[in-house]
Amino acid sequence: MSQTHKDHAPRLPEARGEEAMDHDAMDDGTHGHAGHGDHVAQFRRLFWIMLALAVPLVGFSHMFAMIVGYGLPDGPVIRWISPALGTVAYFWGGRPFLSGAMAELRERKPGMMLLIALAITVAFLASWGASVRVLDARLDFWWELAFLIVIMLLGHWIEMRSLAQTSNALESLAALLPDEAERLDGEDVVRVSPADLHVGDIVIVRPGGRIPADGTVIDGTADVDESMITGESRPVSRGPGSPVVAGTVATDTALRVRVGAVGTDTALAGIQRLVTDAQNSSSRAQRIADTAAGWLFWFAVGAGVITAAVWTLVGSADDAIVRTITVLVIACPHALGLAIPLVVSISTERAAKSGVLVKDRLALETMRSVNTVLFDKTGTLTKGEPSVMGVAVAGTSSEERVVALAAAVEADSEHPLARAIVRAAADSGVAVPRATAFESSPGVGVTATVDGRRVSVGGPAMLARVGADGLTGTAHWTQEGRTVLHVLEDGAVVGAIGLADDVREESREAVAALTARNIEVVMLTGDAEAVAASVAADLGIPRYFAGVRPEDKANAVAQLQGEGRTVAMVGDGVNDAPALATADVGIAIGAGTDVAIASAGVILARDDPRQVLSVIRLSKASYRKMTQNLWWAAGYNLVSVPLAAGVLAPIGFTLPMEVGALLMSASTLIVAANAQLLRRLDLEPEMATAPEERTRVRESERV
Repeated sequence: MSQTHKDHAPRLPEARGEEAMDHDAMDDGTHGHAGHGDHVAQFRRLFWIMLALAVPLVGFSHMFAMIVGYGLPDGPVIRWISPALGTVAYFWGGRPFLSGAMAELRERKPGMMLLIALAITVAFLASWGASVRVLDARLDFWWELAFLIVIMLLGHWIEMRSLAQTSNALESLAALLPDEAERLDGEDVVRVSPADLHVGDIVIVRPGGRIPADGTVIDGTADVDESMITGESRPVSRGPGSPVVAGTVATDTALRVRVGAVGTDTALAGIQRLVTDAQNSSSRAQRIADTAAGWLFWFAVGAGVITAAVWTLVGSADDAIVRTITVLVIACPHALGLAIPLVVSISTERAAKSGVLVKDRLALETMRSVNTVLFDKTGTLTKGEPSVMGVAVAGTSSEERVVALAAAVEADSEHPLARAIVRAAADSGVAVPRATAFESSPGVGVTATVDGRRVSVGGPAMLARVGADGLTGTAHWTQEGRTVLHVLEDGAVVGAIGLADDVREESREAVAALTARNIEVVMLTGDAEAVAASVAADLGIPRYFAGVRPEDKANAVAQLQGEGRTVAMVGDGVNDAPALATADVGIAIGAGTDVAIASAGVILARDDPRQVLSVIRLSKASYRKMTQNLWWAAGYNLVSVPLAAGVLAPIGFTLPMEVGALLMSASTLIVAANAQLLRRLDLEPEMATAPEERTRVRESERV
């Protein structure tokens, strides 16, 4: 794609939640799409640097040596290794969290960053106080400071890698435009960028070429493939006076088009705006871990204040300082920093191995509560290309002969219907004779000489030209929305071929399985009512939207949401992008367009609608693990903080700092081990239509 197109593409929203903090904390001058990837790399690099610093820092920490039980040699150099490295770790490794804490303070929304910053700052100040012997030696937290920073950087790196998915949706839309347009300048043809076109310009569109701007056909007739924009599965005939849309393809003959709209006024730009608006509106969702951290922050502060007050009244000032600092350091759970990122990382990795790519963790979390799945028809429930669905014969002709004659005439055509007929002949092993003297009549059909006879293939216009009647047995094909092409030999009808967008076999299984889970299936298509009704009846889908244009697809999603439904939209085309972005969960078929993939939160790498069930299964299992880990991480705090504060001191028990620190590490290991259980989840498509099979699937989902 040319730089001109990139420059004209609107920018996507930069970041959400913590990602906005990351831009401030890690800014290196990069912006836009590339910046997200740079921040992930920076957190990865910072983690490894801090890990390298943490090894000697922890190893030479007197407190850690005492806890583990090994001795350290005396000397001023040994004594100051941990303070020196700890200071570097605090200001360098802790910078993202300190910066994030400031952002949360400015927004008056305390969360994970403020909780981490509080813990590392208290640990840093207390450790320096212990190192210079102003505070109790028990407050030497250098090893804990290093461990805390390393663990939190690891969690943040994992989270950033899962979340920082730069959406290229708008650039993908712009890529639908050709790099160059052929503009008529008098009698000359000048190649220009589509961005340089103006209203009123006349452009030439070659066969197989993309239309560079919205406009009106002034010369020529061609079948235009509009499926990427409108969702219409069949090419639509466009002749003089017909409107055409930028990004669509003239499949067979050349057109001359007068430009009617450019820039932000085109239909393509309108879709871009819809995608942008939908992405902006869905980018403000709160994260579970950050909400929990906000409550834990106030819990820690409140516990610290109470601890300081009580110990000052009933104990000594030294005891008050030791207990308060211990509470504030222990109050930041390592486990909470890893509770969500580990589950996200493992679940997305597990999903990827099964062909499910998760771009947005919020989409994955939401999928567990989806009660309506809205499928695009063309390319999702169907194969997205015409196939021969039936052959009718007249007189003594045979189906094989009708297909052979049609394939002979269509052999050199690039038209989608022609390719379908040739493919059908090859699949059935029919011998196709050679055709000569090929002629094409746009909007009518094609004619060639086969074995000395003139053979024509075309639609109603072809029959009208020769004054012939169509076969009566094809009437129901038309009612079902099929394309009917008649085959004529020397002007006489010898047969007819019915073509339609073939339904995927997997679609039937997917619809049945979703229905068995009490999830309503709805179909959405740009095709006509007859086509939509036929496919819906074939698949057993009771509700569908037909003849829907891109802006109406987003409205259809909004209509379902207005009925109180949680909607997952599954699609593959540019026309699906606004609906994918508007839905509670957008799921793109991986073989679809870049813009559909970029607008979705979940991508199915295979053309298999049954994988929607895999996403639901993954969502429920992941949510269970997130909930379990959050309860464990928060539960550890709810128990350990009061113990560290000395709530049991009246009966002679106070939680030693080193024990609290070790328990904190143990909680991290428990959270990590629990998340690892997700690797046992089976995500291969499984159908659950029979009661006993549904029971088996439910059992397999319990991880």
